[in-house]
Amino acid sequence: MIKAMEEKVMNGQPISFEEAIMLMQTDDVERLFTAANRIREKFKGNKVDLCTIMNAKSGKCSENCKYCAQSGHYHTGVPEYPLVSIEEAIKMAKENEKDGAHRFSLVTSGRDLSGEDFDKVIEIYKVLKRETKLQLCASHGIISYEQAVRLREAGVTMYHHNIETSRDYFDKICDTHSYQDRIDTIKNVMAAGLDVCCGGIIGMGESMEDRIKMALEIRGLGVKSIPVNVLNPIKGTPLENAERLTPIEILKTMAVFRFIIPDGFIRYAGGRNALGELQRLGFKAGVNAALVGNYLTTVGNVISEDIRMIKEEGLEV
Repeated sequence: MIKAMEEKVMNGQPISFEEAIMLMQTDDVERLFTAANRIREKFKGNKVDLCTIMNAKSGKCSENCKYCAQSGHYHTGVPEYPLVSIEEAIKMAKENEKDGAHRFSLVTSGRDLSGEDFDKVIEIYKVLKRETKLQLCASHGIISYEQAVRLREAGVTMYHHNIETSRDYFDKICDTHSYQDRIDTIKNVMAAGLDVCCGGIIGMGESMEDRIKMALEIRGLGVKSIPVNVLNPIKGTPLENAERLTPIEILKTMAVFRFIIPDGFIRYAGGRNALGELQRLGFKAGVNAALVGNYLTTVGNVISEDIRMIKEEGLEV
């Protein structure tokens, strides 16, 4: 079955929901991972893309996403501060560039970013474009087409906006905005000529079917950068006691996502430390991108250590 699905993907044919479920249900993980790795080699070669983010505005978010430490609806003890200065942003961007990152993004808490704060991030991106060689990404919540155009004109090439989970499961996670709000933002961004980075979080109590539906939705949108976060349960949030996924289940999800979006960047994102030493195995199971450095409210992997690990697995940074 795995071989048949691999041949189908290699021949340029998309797998179906039912076929993806069959892959997720297999116990032959070694064969699954090997097939995903071959698909990655054919469609994306051996290059690994590394991106970094800066928590540029933290806490007091109006939305009630049940996984999020920055939601103002919960008491998590997360640091709260307004939009960072241009100097702070440039300092971090240059440090990440020196360490070997390819991309850099400002990430701000809140449903959206508007007014003076949006004007300020536009100025920051303009300076970053002049003073670094980094590809610039942005993550500022729900935005309009007009805002997306301004970001592109300031030098941003990609906008990050996750759909988080399946359409069916979304209202179990958040009800202060809709799934369609997220889809509309993605379409606004694409219409403005920006690439899109869009993934989600696994381990929030969703079913295997929900994960597959999320990946198929992302494929349908034409997105090629897919960050897969693993829930890191945060004390004070409604999901603080969520059952943690096993490393094999995490890696199987990554591998099946490679079957679904063979020509994408399947990206390690927040929570991958749950894999421990098995992080290496992901790069032989379809993963070909990673969020490196510190994450929004948790500490990530040291960039130099990630680069060394990737090269030891025979891949190029």
